[in-house]
Amino acid sequence: MSSATQVWAYRGLVGNLAQRELKSRYKRSVLGWSWSLLNPLSTLLIYALVFGSFLRVIPPVGGNGNLESFALYLFTALVAWNLFNNVMMGSMSALVGVGALLRKVYFPPEVPAVANALAVVMQTVIEASILIVVMAIVGNASWTMVFVPFILAFLLLFSLGLGLVLSVLNVYFRDIGYLTTIILNLLFYATPIIYTFDMVPEKVGPVPARTLITLNPITQFVGAMRDSAYLLVAPSPERLAAIVVSSLVTFFGAWAIFAKTSRSISEEL
Repeated sequence: MSSATQVWAYRGLVGNLAQRELKSRYKRSVLGWSWSLLNPLSTLLIYALVFGSFLRVIPPVGGNGNLESFALYLFTALVAWNLFNNVMMGSMSALVGVGALLRKVYFPPEVPAVANALAVVMQTVIEASILIVVMAIVGNASWTMVFVPFILAFLLLFSLGLGLVLSVLNVYFRDIGYLTTIILNLLFYATPIIYTFDMVPEKVGPVPARTLITLNPITQFVGAMRDSAYLLVAPSPERLAAIVVSSLVTFFGAWAIFAKTSRSISEEL
């Protein structure tokens, strides 16, 4: 609670760092903020072409009873994945990025990671808004979409918690950045994003593949997003409970670890 109070006291710095991150992201770019739409759009088109057209992954029928669009089915999952991936990667390098400033001026070491998360949230708001608008245009909208901000908010806590721990580890061991990239690539394919959960076999040899993918926390977030925004059903109480518990435990546990391990972090930076 003491750390949280300090971060709130430095909320002005959080806002300034978030603005700096947003401005530097597309600095000297001709298209500027258009890249915030073009980047996820290009990823969506590539995956939709390869897995939707070439490999012919058939998505379930949407909640309106006639929508059968792999692109929208994929986009619903990518909104959640992009938030998770960007908060994790940005938070991990946040401390190292402000090392010179932290050696000169005191501020809570959590501030850079929180500022990065705030910048990522702006991108996620754009993507989620586009998703909801497109779903409304194609007639696949319902009250269940009120769960979308709820799901993304808890995913933010989950991602920021992991990112805080990684940011400390990255100060001491720079291999963490490379290792995290590999793990996230594996986790992407271990989450039903570009394929449906029904395609996962019960076992792959002796490995209980379906059980492992079910236990993957990101599977629950992606599934809840698709439930509420594509299938137009309320996520099950079990899935919502898994999301809330995993997010809160991860966030508060990670914050406590970060608070203890980052006290002398400026010396290492």
